[in-house]
Amino acid sequence: MAEPVPLPSELAALHHELGIPADYGARRGLPLQADAEAGALVTVARKADGTSVQLIAPAAKAWADLHQAAAHEGIVLTAVSGHRSVSRQADLIRRKLAVGQSIAAILAVMAAPGFSEHHTGRALDVGTPDYPDLEEAFADSPAFAWLNRRAADFGFRLSFPKDNPRGFIFEPWHWFWTE
Repeated sequence: MAEPVPLPSELAALHHELGIPADYGARRGLPLQADAEAGALVTVARKADGTSVQLIAPAAKAWADLHQAAAHEGIVLTAVSGHRSVSRQADLIRRKLAVGQSIAAILAVMAAPGFSEHHTGRALDVGTPDYPDLEEAFADSPAFAWLNRRAADFGFRLSFPKDNPRGFIFEPWHWFWTE
């Protein structure tokens, strides 16, 4: 197991409040993820409720190129979720705790605040019509097959494959821009 990364005091207090173990990052092999500067974010899509899906500019350009290439091959991709701040991540966890989910169950499907790739503005949850968003069934879609073949050409990698060592469920929708 890696040595625990000392958390900034504000983040350590947040983890304590949420019941996240102090050795969470080290135990899961997760690095701290810096929150993207608000001014560095570009809107790549709008959700049905009008909220923006945002990425940092170079990741947004890579997504636009990937999206266009997929469309050229008859594959429809949608941007479901992009940048998520540390405070937004904490709010999502609070909501899940409030409805009775355990912190262990929550941390199987999402990273603790400070450790989510979404903080960086380089992670994108991808969907496609006729498949539910953020569900493992996306792995059965032609869109997922296309992403497996072509996403790396645009600098994206699947973050959480089946049986990943980070302890997350299989997330076929979660792609991270690495360049």
